[in-house]
Amino acid sequence: MTTVGFGFLDRPGVREQLRLAARAEALGYDSLWVTETRLARDAVSVLGAMAATTERVRLGSCIVNSWTRGPALMAMTFATLDNLAPGRMNLGLGAYWDPLAWKQGIERRKPLTQMREYIGVLRRLFALEDGVTHEGELVSVRDLTLDLGHGDARVPPAVKIFIGPTGPRMMELAGEAADGVLINGILSPAYTARSLERVAEGAVRSGRTLAGVEKLQLVNISMSEDRGKALHDAKRLVNQYLGQQPHFARAWEFPEDRLAEIKAVMGGWPPRPGGIEDAMALVDDALVDDLIAHGTPDECLASARRWLDTGLDGLILIPLSRNYDEILEVFAP
Repeated sequence: MTTVGFGFLDRPGVREQLRLAARAEALGYDSLWVTETRLARDAVSVLGAMAATTERVRLGSCIVNSWTRGPALMAMTFATLDNLAPGRMNLGLGAYWDPLAWKQGIERRKPLTQMREYIGVLRRLFALEDGVTHEGELVSVRDLTLDLGHGDARVPPAVKIFIGPTGPRMMELAGEAADGVLINGILSPAYTARSLERVAEGAVRSGRTLAGVEKLQLVNISMSEDRGKALHDAKRLVNQYLGQQPHFARAWEFPEDRLAEIKAVMGGWPPRPGGIEDAMALVDDALVDDLIAHGTPDECLASARRWLDTGLDGLILIPLSRNYDEILEVFAP
């Protein structure tokens, strides 16, 4: 059985997100996910509001990074959210990206080692182990115990841990160390199929099979009866990622010479005024077709099914167009 979730970027406003969350729950969506994008909006505040205003739907971060919140703060935060919405919280973690991390004085290095150590400490804290100590290469904690709130029963928080990977080695780590994988959006179905093979390899290392790992993927939706507008908005996002997040260009195997040309036309990052629009002419429609579900409602449904056919357990819809209610209705389970 496949599931359908709905995700929120830094739009619309928080109150509107809460209205849409209630609508999604009423329509039978399995889960709601909140991202952290740039320095626009944090996920935890919104998740807390959703936890207080929904009853059934699963809630998760998609993703929060493992560098700006230490494992003790992260464990305390999601234990608190679990207290508000017991058994419904999912912690999606990512390895962050530069230059945003660098701009905050964070030196990202050995992200696989850091993520492995971070999740190991999280699990021990969530298990309410006494005096957790870990002197790792990148994560260190000393004599910590997750206290929980005053008067709360000493019951381990039922928080599932997901990794949100893009690269193949982080896919393997998700299969090995996490409860589930949140495969990044704007990746082709062919890339997803190869990624699931890497997740399976990681699962074997921890004595599991791929079936024991929940496999979800973000799928961006640009929906409009005006196909040209839907394509324009989708292409703009692809172009933005080419200029801003180099690990996506590597995942797409985008030619270095063309990438250099696009960046030159954009004028760097942040781009010059009009730079993204000018560079869009250098991005092929076929690439956009492969990465984003766009077009009419029927075309978006058909495109999104391409990812499900790879063997995923479910999709997390990320609306690119602003017709949120229409997207919710079209993809309602």
